[in-house]
Amino acid sequence: MAEYEIQIKGGTIVDGTRVPRYRGDVWIKDGKVAQLGGRAPGFAKKVIDADGLIVAPGFVDLHTHYDAQIRWDPYCTISGWHGVTSLVLGNCGFGFAPCKPDFRDRSMLTMTRTEAIPYASMKAGINWDWETIPQYLDSLDRAPKGVNCIQYMPTASLMTYVMGLEAAKTRPATERERADMARILNEGMDAGLCGFSIQRLGPNSVQADFDGSPMVTDTMCDEDILNLARVLQRRDEGFMEITQGTGDARVDLAFVEKLADESQRPILWQAVIPTRNNPEIHRRSMRFVERNRAKGRQIFGQAGTVRSGFAFTLENWNLYDTLPEWRVLTTGTKEEKIAKMKDPALRKAVIYANDNCDNNFKAIQAGVGGNPRHLIVQWVENIDELEKYVGKSLGQIGMEEGKHPIEAMLDIAVATGLKAEFLGPNRGFNADYMAEIINNSPYTFPGVSDGGAHTKFFTGGAFTTDFLRWLVRDEQKITLEEAHYRLSALPAHAAGFRDRGVLREGAAADVVVYDLKRLDVEPDWVGEIVHDLPGGEWRRVQHAVGYRSIIVNGVETFDDGKCTGATPGKLLRHGHA
Repeated sequence: MAEYEIQIKGGTIVDGTRVPRYRGDVWIKDGKVAQLGGRAPGFAKKVIDADGLIVAPGFVDLHTHYDAQIRWDPYCTISGWHGVTSLVLGNCGFGFAPCKPDFRDRSMLTMTRTEAIPYASMKAGINWDWETIPQYLDSLDRAPKGVNCIQYMPTASLMTYVMGLEAAKTRPATERERADMARILNEGMDAGLCGFSIQRLGPNSVQADFDGSPMVTDTMCDEDILNLARVLQRRDEGFMEITQGTGDARVDLAFVEKLADESQRPILWQAVIPTRNNPEIHRRSMRFVERNRAKGRQIFGQAGTVRSGFAFTLENWNLYDTLPEWRVLTTGTKEEKIAKMKDPALRKAVIYANDNCDNNFKAIQAGVGGNPRHLIVQWVENIDELEKYVGKSLGQIGMEEGKHPIEAMLDIAVATGLKAEFLGPNRGFNADYMAEIINNSPYTFPGVSDGGAHTKFFTGGAFTTDFLRWLVRDEQKITLEEAHYRLSALPAHAAGFRDRGVLREGAAADVVVYDLKRLDVEPDWVGEIVHDLPGGEWRRVQHAVGYRSIIVNGVETFDDGKCTGATPGKLLRHGHA
């Protein structure tokens, strides 16, 4: 008789392919799904009772920034808690390779600003044993992992490595530099990269560099990108991830189309985001994807389905960076920030700019907590005379004291040494619009979690659990079969994961077993603060409720919410083990 590692017994199987759910057993052997349904000719070392539970493929998260955290947290939590078994590193053009030894510190400083990853944690948690991409991939391969990952070429790192930081930010590459970048991308693809990524948001990028200047890729010229696209075209392999937006939507979208034409490869374009009241916002993005698919361009739309709140202090805040006046106030040392926030001229400038901003910044601000007048004072560093503000909105405080809400915000922040915490209230989400993005296009999938980034502000890594409890169970806007196809099979296909994202015999055994009735996120909205990062740093987390088992490559990583300590995850070079 055959011996199996795991039998998942009597569950409702939703296999990720849109096939109607059915009751049956899943048998796992040698890291693979050995049999679905029926009676296997043997026994299992472990039996997981899945009666009344859903058995589905592990979730695939295409937009994360766990490049640093995976070095000290094999499970890439919070995503790993919420059923993610495979994810992508190197998004937005940001990462840590290639990197010359004398640029390591500056590379980490960049990530403290653009992705708000604590410097002390990176300094303590990353063991730099690489310079080149092949060396980096070998190092990542050796690192213990509780999830699978693929790696994109971080284009900002590539350009800086070849050109130097100042040159990469101020001029196009020379022909020789372009040849070097193409060669390095080729070498990286040979070693197992799955493509490259870029954030291209112009000189007033919402995610700026450590010194407040744009990121390298934000100002790179078209030809420098197309040079890399042609590498993928010649190889006929690889994928691209792009966040594009320099101010003129027609120009931005025309370039995405040109990138698709030059590369002849799939593009993961973001983000398709619904508002509460205006369906034209997301429908316009969906029409762009549909129009280009009809012309043969392989463009996928990454939908922003995260319902996590924002709670932040002005000590670390960076998500108003699109507005230069805000960027001035929130860059520099803590002492420099406080001095600038006290400056009457700078205050006047930021208030005027915020009140007279364009629709682009209004949309960004709405997505990261809302207009300052709606922000609620959540904590004031235990200063008695400021306790009267806790629970009030900045708009209310401003009315009571005859101040502009931003002036009230800056006063409170300065009085607390920038420790005062401001909360973006939950003003509601439109379930119909969110479901429309998924149900009305075959080329969209949920996500844009930003897992591993901005962890002092929000907890996007819980989006998988929230998507199922909200849109499938509570609102019943999306079927369970469709949800698992969009959470697993479609993103796996779009980003080049081979043999992942579905439950079928012979496929890798990445599995989640959960109780849909109990599925929940705790604490809700902005999560809780935990001090579990290297270097004595802290982050916000939301825990997962309702998962009976999470399995990666046939090995349980979480059993009833408790980590097993197993690290069966793999670096999937070229998308496969």
